[in-house]
Amino acid sequence: MKHNLISKITLCGLLFTGFFANAQKTTLEVDVTKSITKIQPTMFGLFFEDINFAADGGLYAEMVKNRSFEFDKPLMGWEQPNTKRLSQNKQSGYATPINILENKTNPNFCRVLVNDDKGYALVNEGFRGMGVKKDAKYNLSLKAANHDGAIKKIIVQLIDKDKKVLGETSIIPTSNAWKTYSAQFTATQTEAKAKLKITFEGTGTIDLDMISLFPEDTWKNRKNGLRKDIVQLLYDMKPGFLRFPGGCIVEGRTLADRYQWKNSVGEIENRKTMINRWNVEFPKKQTPDYFQSFGLGFFEYFQLSEDIGAAALPVLSCGMACQYNTGELAPIEELDPYVQDALDLIEFANGSEATAWGKLRSDMGHPKPFNLKYIGVGNEQWGPDYIERYKVFEKAIKAKYPKIIIVSGSGPSPDGEYFDYGMQELKKLNAELVDEHYYKSPQWFRDNATRYDNYDRKGPKVFAGEYAAHSTIDNNLITKNNWESAFSEAAFMTGLERNAEVVHLTSYAPLMAHEEAWQWAPDMIWFNNLEAYGSANYQVQKLFATNKGTDLLAITNDGKPLTGQNNLYASAVKDVNTKEVIIKVVNTTATEQEVTVDLKGSKLESKGTVITLASPNLTDENSFATPKKIIPTESEYKLKGDKAPMNLPAYSVTVLKLKLK
Repeated sequence: MKHNLISKITLCGLLFTGFFANAQKTTLEVDVTKSITKIQPTMFGLFFEDINFAADGGLYAEMVKNRSFEFDKPLMGWEQPNTKRLSQNKQSGYATPINILENKTNPNFCRVLVNDDKGYALVNEGFRGMGVKKDAKYNLSLKAANHDGAIKKIIVQLIDKDKKVLGETSIIPTSNAWKTYSAQFTATQTEAKAKLKITFEGTGTIDLDMISLFPEDTWKNRKNGLRKDIVQLLYDMKPGFLRFPGGCIVEGRTLADRYQWKNSVGEIENRKTMINRWNVEFPKKQTPDYFQSFGLGFFEYFQLSEDIGAAALPVLSCGMACQYNTGELAPIEELDPYVQDALDLIEFANGSEATAWGKLRSDMGHPKPFNLKYIGVGNEQWGPDYIERYKVFEKAIKAKYPKIIIVSGSGPSPDGEYFDYGMQELKKLNAELVDEHYYKSPQWFRDNATRYDNYDRKGPKVFAGEYAAHSTIDNNLITKNNWESAFSEAAFMTGLERNAEVVHLTSYAPLMAHEEAWQWAPDMIWFNNLEAYGSANYQVQKLFATNKGTDLLAITNDGKPLTGQNNLYASAVKDVNTKEVIIKVVNTTATEQEVTVDLKGSKLESKGTVITLASPNLTDENSFATPKKIIPTESEYKLKGDKAPMNLPAYSVTVLKLKLK
């Protein structure tokens, strides 16, 4: 993720003008028998970063904000709405944060004094509220130490804005010492802005910690797991890989607040909460309540990758804080702990139960290795300092794990001094995979469909790790997931696919955003407390990812690749597993176009399938009101001999699938 958003781009105001009888006609040729290169299974994947409340408040289904009172302001997210004064010196009750310094990872708890059990309550606001659904079950857990048995019962309710009770359960605290309690209740109605209210029977003091609420219906029904609807959107893409945990999250504003994977594994309550670096990054979109509980940690990332059939691609700090912030450097002579983190991570993912980190993975519920193949060193660092540190990591990783593929970075931009220097140096080092990032205008993406045509086939392979077409490029962050951005990305993606010999991994960024708590836009998936939908950009990514094929074929117009001639872009693949030829064509004009594909070589079945993704206006977009405004339509296609004529709608992405005999 970058901060140096460039100059403002004004969208051309082209509107859909209808289909013209004299539509442009283009003939394409495909030799079905000649495979150019294999397409990597990782060709189209996902990039996850904890930005826009994507983890806590999003993918991680925890509904209580600041559940263990570890935010910088320990009672942030908690209200005491009906505290009242009983007398001049006495209130109905109050909560006091207590800090136990010897507990390094979870030092705070909440001590509640209840003077009037009819008048005191503690209320959690959730992540912009709590989304609850009628008849759905919710699992509550908390830790309590009941001093002298003073509190007889803890009553827990879900309430709406009018304080109407939407579900209720209770707990009998039976121990003076810390003890974990759990209960379940069912919501009586659907509400996006519910809150969790805790009241008490009895008077006296009780200590509370790790107050947690999860829906029972999570992904794969895992207790205290992930939001099912969001993971389903990821699963449906059939992604080739999952890159995590970022992004600038990896780097941190300083080295002290970088992402340290070892703090994100083990028992949930022992994972140290820390401020999220996007908390105050953007002056116009500050979110002071944005923290990381690490309930979604590296074990969960690996597990999610496995669940959705994606290769895991973790990225670690290389000893450089974000160069847009402090740019703090770990001296080379003090780099050993950072390198050891990388080596230990590989052991955590792939080591046997006889190893220390492999045993921890097993103890967490996954005895078998995760079969990690990739590791990223740094996010988008640049300059000599990065190259110097990359060399240290490469030497150490390859010495112990020679088969691990290392992902290096070319900096924050697709061109310029930083990029040129990085690529030059990484080529000298015979780097395996170089991560390139670009956030540009839709026109840039259409103009750069040939970007990789002339890349050295013997040089480093490319990971297009972060890209998105921004409808408005400025620092106001108001850019939209509109249709022009989406089909322009599709045009560019035909170039990625056409250069599969060089391009091995690609991913849109960022992946997801909360409707009311985002810092950066556009984003591929949007969600609120009840719903999630895929943007038009998501639909493009899904269309390519689920139709990537196994072998690249040449598709030409007058002997040349179709890279914008007549405002058309095309790629072709063969899938040896499904025995299909798959042709993708993008029409970026406001008029219908006629294309005929001349298929040479292998015989094809007469019936096939055509999938069309189209919308008449450049500014069209999916939304919570119309989540399916731009979605693919599928119909049967009848082949005429060895020629496949197609009418391409204005502003469209078309996928033709034909079965090999």
